[in-house]
Amino acid sequence: MQSLGPRDASPRLALLLTAIAATAVIAPMLFLGQASGHDFQFHLASWLDAAGQWREGILFPRWAEWANWGFGEPRFIFYPPASWMIGAGLGSILPWRIVPGAFIWLALVLAGYSMWRFASQYLPRGQAAGAAVLYAVNPYHLVIVYYRSDFAELLASAIFPLVMWGAVRVLRDGWRSLPKLAIPFAAIWLSNAPAGVLATYSVASVVFVSFILDRNARAVIAAGSAMAAGFGLAAFYILPAAWEQRWVQIDQILTDLLRPDRNFLFTHSDNPEFLLFNLKVSAVALGVILAASVSAVFVARRRKEFSGVWWMLLTLGSAATFLMLPASILAWRWLPKLQFVQFPWRWLGPLDFVFAFFLAAAFGNAKRQSLCWTTAFILLFGVGTAIGSDAWWDSEDIRVLMTGIATGHGYEGTDEYQPVGSSRYDLPGVDSDGDSLSGKAAPRIAEYSGSDGNENVGTGLKLNVERWTADSRIFSWASPAPTVIAVRALGYPAWRVEMDGSKLRAESAPETGQMLVPVSVGTHRVVVQFGPTWDRTAGAFISLASLLALIAFAFATKRGFSASKELPVIPD
Repeated sequence: MQSLGPRDASPRLALLLTAIAATAVIAPMLFLGQASGHDFQFHLASWLDAAGQWREGILFPRWAEWANWGFGEPRFIFYPPASWMIGAGLGSILPWRIVPGAFIWLALVLAGYSMWRFASQYLPRGQAAGAAVLYAVNPYHLVIVYYRSDFAELLASAIFPLVMWGAVRVLRDGWRSLPKLAIPFAAIWLSNAPAGVLATYSVASVVFVSFILDRNARAVIAAGSAMAAGFGLAAFYILPAAWEQRWVQIDQILTDLLRPDRNFLFTHSDNPEFLLFNLKVSAVALGVILAASVSAVFVARRRKEFSGVWWMLLTLGSAATFLMLPASILAWRWLPKLQFVQFPWRWLGPLDFVFAFFLAAAFGNAKRQSLCWTTAFILLFGVGTAIGSDAWWDSEDIRVLMTGIATGHGYEGTDEYQPVGSSRYDLPGVDSDGDSLSGKAAPRIAEYSGSDGNENVGTGLKLNVERWTADSRIFSWASPAPTVIAVRALGYPAWRVEMDGSKLRAESAPETGQMLVPVSVGTHRVVVQFGPTWDRTAGAFISLASLLALIAFAFATKRGFSASKELPVIPD
């Protein structure tokens, strides 16, 4: 059997060129402020909240304290931890005004390295470096950076080529390369859940093509085991997020304009703003589809050089294209969990991976390669300029969020993370649009007065707050008569309440879902703690066991995580 090794063992050229390209992407932020896309405030609020909880000694936050204007939500249970932990980490060492740009720069450089890792197995040094740059600043990444500000999806997209690299290595090297797929597969699930679904189906398509070409059932079993190991590594997030969905209004994630059937390419809508964005992303997708298709045709003549990878990428690109079109509606309805991707145009991420490889490979046979590369990057620069000039630039978002948290006012929450039975639009001091009415923080503890809202602590009542953090509220309450007190927190099954050392069943206000604690006459010490649940404990155990098993496996195979010197070729 022939073999094909890496064409260039060093990624220095790819990293240098990618760093230059990434710097060009974030350069406008030095002059125009932040590109404030659809999800900018959501991610920045999460970073600020998590960083604040670290200062309180909470190493792995679960409850977003300042969401819903200080009433909180279980955001950190359901949103994967990688992006908000990286954002919080950057914010702990850098000025917050440059943190978004730093995150984007790091993600784009990682994307370039990941693409180089895959492409360098098949392409010469220059082409592999070119593929790295093409992928790092691909059109969909520019859409994410300037229009969407979805930092988690950008991070997951940066890891995607490593998942594909790991999948091919397992299919070719067998069990000894199992960690090469398991680790990036877990990382992508810990970055962005929709991207995790895309990666799962992408790996499945690659495995399917490999089996058709090679008829090697052992390789398929090894790849499946690597994916299972990846799920195990990420179980500390996946299991609680899956189990505790029953405790929140997760169905809000698929309402109205968020459904897949409303987000195919060139869709129609009565919402002008929604329609305009769809037309923009559809135009980008059309350009990528055309470029990838033409490149694939030129590379087809050299497909034997790339072994079965040409067929794998062709299948992945074709599937990604099909799933962005209305004709795929049955697939979105029937394939497990695919609907939670929400937006079919998210398949642009895997498609841009195919686009970058095929375009770089096509330029390898061009008579005037320098002209081809120059033209490609001029076009990319033009796309980036057009998108960037059309983006919303804002220098105030970060300051507003920081002020809201510093003053105890908080920030807006999310519909899908509302606990069942709660309504963030009806909370005290919040208007029907979910915005704060007064701009002032709601009282931490107040006497509950039914549908009229909460009253401040009145005459004859004595309140002493001993501790108030995101996951622990300890206070003493003295009352001359039995009453019900309202705590500034939404009711959630993970909250544990004790009064004078005895467990107490907390209730939730029927109008809002706010936590209610009944107290009797006298002085009482109340402890409200966000405690562990069986699913979080089980998930952590599974992740730890998977990590130890993977380490033991790596030592047993004497391969570890280093790249092999030879890459066997699957017969075409």
